Amino acid sequence: MTANASSWADALRALLGLVLPVACVGCGAADRALCTACRAALAARPRRVRLVGGVRLDAAFEYEGLVRTMLLELKLRERVDLARPLGVRFGALVRAALADAPPGTVVLRVPPSRQGSRRRGFDPVVLLLARGGVRRPFRPFRPGRLRRVRRVRRDGGAAAHGQKERTAVERVAATVGSLVARGVADRTVVVVDDVVTTGVTMAEAVRAVRAAGGRVVRCVCVASVED
Repeated sequence: MTANASSWADALRALLGLVLPVACVGCGAADRALCTACRAALAARPRRVRLVGGVRLDAAFEYEGLVRTMLLELKLRERVDLARPLGVRFGALVRAALADAPPGTVVLRVPPSRQGSRRRGFDPVVLLLARGGVRRPFRPFRPGRLRRVRRVRRDGGAAAHGQKERTAVERVAATVGSLVARGVADRTVVVVDDVVTTGVTMAEAVRAVRAAGGRVVRCVCVASVED
């Protein structure tokens, strides 16, 4: 960018800041969703590779510090202006996974909670992929998909919520059987999600695909919690 163009860009940001005030989510600097220094800090953050359900999981970032703040701002406060800085690396990992996979590989998104979908009105994973240059990531891969199913307790009631109050064993027991895959028989699959913490939900997605006759060749997420 030339000095003249840079000056015009700075002037435009200053003008927009008067109408739509914005501050850097990392350091609070005015007029930018993410300032130059914080963008550089984001780019320097490490990737993560781990195994989930016996499948390689590529995470664009570790889920901590600036990355955690940005994802929470995106998901809870609808800060869609933060999607591109996060989505570029995420999208690159998904494209790499598809390049390594056989032709016709299905991309499946771990379905978000119903409450989150209703509250936000948009899917952050789809938005992040689009900002990362992965256009229409689930086409022409349809009709493959993952969906949530309602669990029923042995006493006949609905399965209880509140994962934070459960032990690790209870979380696994509550998650197994909560997802069903469709349209993946005899096909290879890349599973995507935003944040992987314990890995229980991602492992359940792998199980569901296998139960439906498919094979997961890679899992990809935006951020992963350190083991």
